[in-house]
Amino acid sequence: MSDSENPEFAALSDLEEVIKHVSDELASWRRRALKAESERTSLGSDHDVVALKERIVSLEGQNRELERRLEAARSRLQDLLKRLRFLEEQATVAQGQAR
Repeated sequence: MSDSENPEFAALSDLEEVIKHVSDELASWRRRALKAESERTSLGSDHDVVALKERIVSLEGQNRELERRLEAARSRLQDLLKRLRFLEEQATVAQGQAR
């Protein structure tokens, strides 16, 4: 069996893809947090309370969406880990039978 046909390599590739996606999401959230912090500091003391309330509502909605996406990514990651463990167990069994 070649390396490209080995299911363990496919599972690892899937895992790498999920980890890269989660890392990209985290970087995006960090950029947004830094931008929001910068905007908050630039508001000063004469800011519009209604606009701030609208912004808070918007950010809370975005936060819920990001939490949903993060949970979906966690779920995909857990599924990939389960697949990887299964494949590792199968490889161990196959090695044991080959001996």
